[in-house]
Amino acid sequence: MLGLSAGPTLAQQGRNDDRRQQPQQPQQPRQMKQEDRDRMRDDIREAYRDRQGRPDRPRQMSAEERNKLRRDIEDANRSMRK
Repeated sequence: MLGLSAGPTLAQQGRNDDRRQQPQQPQQPRQMKQEDRDRMRDDIREAYRDRQGRPDRPRQMSAEERNKLRRDIEDANRSMRK
């Protein structure tokens, strides 16, 4: 029984060994050009400025606004039933 469950594990180890044997090229650090950094900074600033104009959540309705909305919905429902 133990031998049957070990089969897939041993097969997977063979695949991992193949990956390790491939020569790995050293990672060279990537440097952003000054132009790219400036553009990215400007994009982030612009997105932040756009967000400041919009509230995160809609403002809460006043009692009068809620009552008017409720009446409008009730009237619309009555007209749909007819």
